[in-house]
Amino acid sequence: MTRQRNHLIATWIIGILCLALLLVGCTNQAGQPQTSKTGEKSLTYTIADSVGDWGFPSPWGHYQRGPGYVRLSLIFDTLIWKNAQGLIPALASEWDYEQSTKTYTFKLRDDVYWHDGQKLTVQDVVFTFEYLKEHPYPWVDLKNIKNVETEGDRVKIILNTDFAPFLTNVAATLPIIPKHIWEGVQEPEKYTEPLAAVGSGPFMYTDYNKEHGTYFFKANENYYGGQVLIQELKFVKVNPQMVAAALTKGEVDAGSIQPEMVEQLKDKYTVLSESGSANVKLMFNHKKDPLARKEFRQAIAYALDREDLVAKAQRGHGVPGSPWLYVADNKWHSPDAQQYEYNPSKTQELLTKLGYKLEAAQDGEENSFWVKNGQQVKLELLCEASQIRIAEVLKEQLAKVGLNIEIKSVESKTRDARILAWDFDLALNSHGGLASDPNLLNKFILADDFNSARYSANEQLVNLLRRQSRAMDEAERKTIVQEIQKIYAEEVPAFTLYYPNSYWAHNGKMPLFYTNEGIAIGVPIPLNKMSFVEIE
Repeated sequence: MTRQRNHLIATWIIGILCLALLLVGCTNQAGQPQTSKTGEKSLTYTIADSVGDWGFPSPWGHYQRGPGYVRLSLIFDTLIWKNAQGLIPALASEWDYEQSTKTYTFKLRDDVYWHDGQKLTVQDVVFTFEYLKEHPYPWVDLKNIKNVETEGDRVKIILNTDFAPFLTNVAATLPIIPKHIWEGVQEPEKYTEPLAAVGSGPFMYTDYNKEHGTYFFKANENYYGGQVLIQELKFVKVNPQMVAAALTKGEVDAGSIQPEMVEQLKDKYTVLSESGSANVKLMFNHKKDPLARKEFRQAIAYALDREDLVAKAQRGHGVPGSPWLYVADNKWHSPDAQQYEYNPSKTQELLTKLGYKLEAAQDGEENSFWVKNGQQVKLELLCEASQIRIAEVLKEQLAKVGLNIEIKSVESKTRDARILAWDFDLALNSHGGLASDPNLLNKFILADDFNSARYSANEQLVNLLRRQSRAMDEAERKTIVQEIQKIYAEEVPAFTLYYPNSYWAHNGKMPLFYTNEGIAIGVPIPLNKMSFVEIE
């Protein structure tokens, strides 16, 4: 039985977090803000966001991408959480797992109150699991939970089978909601009253403006986890090209910045960088011809020069992709999976075997093109506006091997909806989560989600994906995960192009950090709520 206790962990956390913060340029103790020249702490902290609107900050109201979850997490706490290094107590002060009965037991704190003043109890936790089974929350899969029971101040969660990522993907991700507010709500996705944003986290909901893409939160003065270091937290919409200027003028305190801004800001601001937790990938509509044939998908993969793409589209600020998701220095990475090194000759060989014929360029045409049954191969590449340069480089590369690509730029939510509806040929997509638990493979291969390849045609692949989540021994699990990558690379239902370098700049007033393995199920954004809390 594994037991993790609050006081031992908290002591260790503070020591490690101090060192981590020093390494990223913050000179005060963990969780403490740097002060102004007058010695006063910041009262308001403003964060720039290029998109703005990420939905209402409730479990069913926020847009199902990382920034939406981050806003939710400021308000709603989970049973456990992560700091810069790993899992820490949150609503539960300690926990353990009894493998013989497949039971996780969480001891709840006795000093937690909802933002409306009512006390949080074990009944709220039980209600949350029951309610989310009836009204699924897309970020957490509860199908493996057999029963949830209480025993005094403890909650026992009994599983049907072992589930290796339970602590990260459920306990540290699932927002606990108040029973007295939600028990009468029949359509949670439509419930956007202020009461829907009553949680137990360090910040309380003040305002959300969908049109302007702004969010306002105020500190929870009675937060059980420690002192909240600022009075107000704001998110404001700022054009990505204007973030540096906004920082310089003092209009914002932090924001994601473009790679070309790093040199400009690094001497006066703290610049955080990260790579490998997010990717840009090419999605194939493997439900229709010609992309239904894996050989056709492989032919496209061989035609893509990923190093050239990073150089041209990212100005070198990125790492060429591994076809199956993991960056090479990730401990779960498989070195034996197919790499698809740039090889246009292989593209020609595969397409020829599929019965396509390469026709010579005619008058007024720049490139040769492939035909079959008298029809020229033409594919639409769906992307959002910020991905136009990526799409243009891909179009150039594929034109060189005779594949005609038409770029279609749409708003990001429209692109996601079209992907989900299988209304595309090729699509550019991006998401985080790649540094998190290997269960991400299930999410990004099998899940019914616009970020997922939604590929279940290979039975062996599906079986291995199910097995890996039940393997409690890490060595056994790693063997399974590496075999998954080999099959996925062979089937190539989607293709990782590169891992962009992510940069954030801030003025040092708060000790922002990238969370080890990402926030919750792997969000690679340095806005962990523990940056704004002084641990007691």
